[in-house]
Amino acid sequence: MYLKKYNLNSKTAVVTGAGKGLGRACAIALAEAGANLIIISRTQKDLNEVSKKIKKFKSKCKSYVCDITKYNEIKQIINKIPKIDILVNNAGNNIPEHFTKVKTKDMEYLVKINTIATFNLAQLCALKMIETKNRKKIGGAIINMSSQMGHVGGPIRSVYNMTKFGLEGLTKGMSIDLAKYNIRVNTICPTFVVTPMTRKFLKDKKFKRDMLSNIPLGRFAELSEIASATVFLASDAASMITGTSLLVDGGWTAK
Repeated sequence: MYLKKYNLNSKTAVVTGAGKGLGRACAIALAEAGANLIIISRTQKDLNEVSKKIKKFKSKCKSYVCDITKYNEIKQIINKIPKIDILVNNAGNNIPEHFTKVKTKDMEYLVKINTIATFNLAQLCALKMIETKNRKKIGGAIINMSSQMGHVGGPIRSVYNMTKFGLEGLTKGMSIDLAKYNIRVNTICPTFVVTPMTRKFLKDKKFKRDMLSNIPLGRFAELSEIASATVFLASDAASMITGTSLLVDGGWTAK
C-alpha cells in the first residue's frame, strides 16, 4: 500500500538541463516511476538520446531546445504545455574562482542562470500548475536542484555559494506562498556527483582527495541516488514535506 505513493502515473514533469548529468538521470527516473516528461536542454542530440530512454518506459516525452536564461523562449514553451504537475528546476552551472579573482561577467552569468532563470521558470510553472482546477486535491511539486554549497561555504565557490544560498531562501518563500494550492517546494542538495560538469574539476587529484576527505561516507554520490531523491520529493510519499532541503551529501554538512 505504501509503495503506491511513489507512483507518478498521469503526472507531467518538466525537467531542465535534461540532456546530461543530473537532469538526464532525474528525467529517466521520473519516467520509470510513470510520469510523462517535458525535457529541456540546449542540445538536440542529448535530448534525442534521453527521449529514447524515456519512451522505453512507455512514457510520453516532448523535448525542447532552449537556453533557460532566455525568458521569452522559456515562457513560450511553458505556455504550450497543457498541464504541469512536477518541475525539476535543474539547469545550472559553476565557474570556480577565488573570491578576489571573480570576473564580473562570470558572476553575472552565474546569477542569471542559477538564480534569475530558476526563479522565472518556477514562477511560470507555478502559474501553469495553479490553472488546473483540482490542483489542491492532486497537489504539485517543485524541486529546485541546489547543493551542499547552499548550506556551507567552500573554497573557490563564493559565487556558487551565493546563488545556491539564494535558491534555498527562494524555496522557503515559494513554499509558503504556494502551500494553499498544495504545491510543495523543496530543494535537493547533492554533494559532488560525477557528471560532465564536475568531471573537469575532479581531474585535479588534490582537489578530488580534499573533497572526498569532507564526505564521511568516503565516496561521491551516484546519479541514481539524486534521481531517487527527486522521485521521492515529486511523489505523494513526500506529501507533507515542503519548504526544506533533502541533503544527499554523504554527511558533508553534518560536521
